[in-house]
Amino acid sequence: MSDRDYTQHLLEVARMMELAARTAPKSLGQDFIEVKIISRGDVLELAKNILEFGKKTGKQNFDRDFENVKTVPVVVLIGLKGASALNLNCGACGFNTCEDLKKAPKTTGHFMGPVCALRHLDLGIALGSAVKTAQMMNVDNRIMYRIGVTARNFGIVDWDFVMGIPLSATGKNIFFDREKK
Repeated sequence: MSDRDYTQHLLEVARMMELAARTAPKSLGQDFIEVKIISRGDVLELAKNILEFGKKTGKQNFDRDFENVKTVPVVVLIGLKGASALNLNCGACGFNTCEDLKKAPKTTGHFMGPVCALRHLDLGIALGSAVKTAQMMNVDNRIMYRIGVTARNFGIVDWDFVMGIPLSATGKNIFFDREKK
């Protein structure tokens, strides 16, 4: 087994992932996507917070994701902040009109909502573009909800909605070959 440190390579890929997320198509060409790259000590702090949040809330699999995140040198956070409605009145968000969505009280659960469904699609496209970029560079990765929840709830980011993508360069994909709980 190699003891080579690939952190610098992973940071280069993370920057390319950021570029892919930034240039991904967005509804009406309006960009509410946020990206943050964290590494080394900040990743370890994030990992500890994932474990703590899971214990505090009693939610499943935070301990499993902690095991993954504590071993990686780089995590990419991608999310939405301040996303406005598109004024299409499509109802996909669960409200009859965009005005109803705008007037709805904000939730303060794991994420802040409600958010226009088309803005969530924008986020999905940005996430897909980012992980495709990592995959093209043969970097193991996985989009993780629990990283996003933790990053938001521990103040690592102040975005409304966020997902995390840990990056790994080992002989085995640690994000998919793992024990189920």
